Formats: sequence, structure tokens, C-alpha cells
Amino acid sequence: MTDHLELNHNGTELLEKIKNRSATIGVVGLGYVGLPLAVEKAKAGYRVIGFDVQQKRADMVNQGINYIGDVVDEELKSIVKEGKLVATTDYSKIEEVDAVAICVPTPLDTYQQPDTSYVESSGKEIARYLHEGMLIVLESTTYPGTTEEVLKPILEAGDLKCGEDFFLAYSPERVDPGNKFYNTKNTPKVVGGMTQACTAIASELYRGVLEGDVHQVSSPAVAEMEKILENTFRHINIALANEMAILCNKMGIDVWEVIDAAATKPYGFMAFYPGPGLGGHCIPIDPFYLTWKAREYNYHTRLIELAGEINNGMPEFVVNKAMYALNGEGKALRGSKIAILGVAYKKDIDDVRESPVLNIIEMLNNEGAELIVCDPHVTSFRSCNTVLESVALTQEVLEEADLVMITTDHSAFDYEMISQKSNVVFDTRNALKNYPKPNKYVKL
Repeated sequence: MTDHLELNHNGTELLEKIKNRSATIGVVGLGYVGLPLAVEKAKAGYRVIGFDVQQKRADMVNQGINYIGDVVDEELKSIVKEGKLVATTDYSKIEEVDAVAICVPTPLDTYQQPDTSYVESSGKEIARYLHEGMLIVLESTTYPGTTEEVLKPILEAGDLKCGEDFFLAYSPERVDPGNKFYNTKNTPKVVGGMTQACTAIASELYRGVLEGDVHQVSSPAVAEMEKILENTFRHINIALANEMAILCNKMGIDVWEVIDAAATKPYGFMAFYPGPGLGGHCIPIDPFYLTWKAREYNYHTRLIELAGEINNGMPEFVVNKAMYALNGEGKALRGSKIAILGVAYKKDIDDVRESPVLNIIEMLNNEGAELIVCDPHVTSFRSCNTVLESVALTQEVLEEADLVMITTDHSAFDYEMISQKSNVVFDTRNALKNYPKPNKYVKL
């Protein structure tokens, strides 16, 4: 809260604009994080300008055409029609905004090192049009120190000083694509600013937009680290579930039954489940920001790196198990027809970023298998430098396949038909848990 905090003229004026909804808000990057955030800010009554380097995205937004699953089509159309949200590739319009959120990708490069080039280029564009009384919030997931060591010097390259002339904070995105309950609006926010004033002003903006609580921390580095901790926690626990699956497979024990039994304990246990590998832009990538940063302090994050080895090895484990399943039918992997059910990295979304299924498809292709891919949410995707098309799942597809592999447990799949019409099913997601099992049924 800002009740007992002394703000200078720039801070007081900006805070008043935020409170009375007269502030114009910018969002840089209109992807899975940026567009939902821009929509929520517009719905809260602010005038919002969305910035993106892709003209196609800007045009779609300005036409009210939605391309992100977590955005409601009608809400986007309504706020665009009312003039509350416009999109552009013209970064000079940053001059018009009072606050801007940076929601751009932070991938790893070919050497598994953080690539902050998108953050840096966004910061440079903002710096060209930075003015007094402006708030900048970085939301992209990154390593501790990015806001202070990378973004702040770019913004201070001119005559304006952080914490006095403009305000800078970090607030990690917590988007969970496909989550039916938690979304941008109701997920709690963590905010850490370069100064107390930066934290307070950024927090006030989020309180005016979101329903979730706003938790203030003492610095951007704390907020950056907590985001890494969130995803590293999941990364490591999924690796444990995957290693248990590998061991249970050798011992002839159903790992899914084991986990369900353990989950009956009302304390001290949280259920994580195995799968064909990790996907998405967060869990497979974020922990390695920390691994890279730790080297600066002569420390090796052994547990994180070992978890990465286990998770990265799951696609190969899946392919090998598919081969054994076919061998049991007297068939070689080469020349066998395999139906891949699901290419998205998780159920009920269209996101294939870092999907382990892409690796599985590439391995199966290299072994000479004939593949057909079915995904109700993904029409096409790129694999092996080729654009592949997804087809509808039909009875004929199932009957003609030597092996049906469930790689993503989409709700739209007809699991009864899969069970009844498939010759051999390899279920990597335990999707047939509550359905009759086919005669030849293999689980991860």
C-alpha cells in the first residue's frame, strides 16, 4: 500500500492516474502472457496499447480476432470495438503510455544459456521514448539480477533516473495455459521494485486490474528468484515421478497406482505424475537460467541438472518402450504405422512449444516408422524442418495403426473408441484410467 509512503511529484501523479483509470497502459509482446494481460487491463477500464514485432498479430488484435486459448473471444471483440485496446508495431507510441509491461520470450540459446536479447531490444525501444512519471514492469521469466543488471542500465542510459524520474519493477507472469480455474485475473501476483516507490506503484496497478492478491517483496531479484523456484520445484518433482516410472517399469509395478496410493496421505505428499517428457516455455527452460547464473558464484546446481537429464531422457524411453510393444506383436518399428494422439505439450491447449512429442516424432521418423498425428487443438506444426498436418481421429485411423500412442490426454479424444478400435495402445498419460482397456495395452 502507498498510504504511508512518501512519493515525489512523478510518483504521486502516476499513482493518481492509476487510481482514477486515466493512465494509458502498454504491453510489449502479445503472446501467451501479453495478450491476456492486455485484455484484463482493458477490462479494468484502462486504455491499453499492445506492442508486437509481428504485424499479423497486431492486425488480428485490431480486428478482434483471438489467437490465444486463455482469452475469451467475445471479451477481446468487445474491448477492441470500444477502443479500449489497440495493437501496433510502432514503438514510438510508447510516448503515449504511463506504464508498460514487458512480456517477451526469454529462451535458452544453443549453449543452454539465457537469451535476454528480446528483453534488451524491448528495453532499448522503451528507452527511446521513456519519459518522466513512467512505470516499466518486466514480466518475462528470467534469472535473478536481470531487471537490475540488464534492463535498468538500458533505461538509465539517458538523463532519467530510476526510482525518481521513472519507476521499474519485476512481476513474474504466472500463466498456466489451459487451467480452468486459475487465470491471469485471479492468480496472485508477486511484485519487487527497484525502490519502495517502484514496488508500491507497480503493486497499485496490479491491484486495480487483478482479483488475486498482490505480494510485495524487497527487490526484483527476490521476485525473479521466486519464479525460478516455482518452476524448479515442478521440474524436480516431475523428474522424480519420471524416474519412479522407469524403475517401476523394470520391476513390473504400476507407477500410476503407486502415486495414487501415496496421494491418499493428507500431509507431506504432493502428487506429480510421469509423462513423455517436459514441454512448454517454462518448466523445461527456467531452471537452467538459475544453473547458468549459479556458475557466477562458483556453484553447480547438481539436483537441477540431474532432473533435467531425467526429464530430457523421457522421449527416448517412450520410443524404446514403443519398440518393445511392437516387438511383442512380432513387428519391427521400421515400417510400422503409429498413430500419435496429441502433439501439444499438455491437455486441452494448442501450445507445442518445447513439446516432448516433437522429439518423439523425430525419433520415430528416424527409425523409419510411418506416422499419423491427431490433435484436435493443433492443425499443423513443424518437425524435422517440415510442416506436418494434424488429422482428425477416426475409427479408420485407429484400426489401421499397428500402435496407437496417447501422448497428450486431450479431453476431446473419444477414449472409448480408442479402447475398442485400437490394436495396441501405448498410454503415456494414463488417459484410459477410467475406460475399458484394450487387449493389448501398455502404460508408461
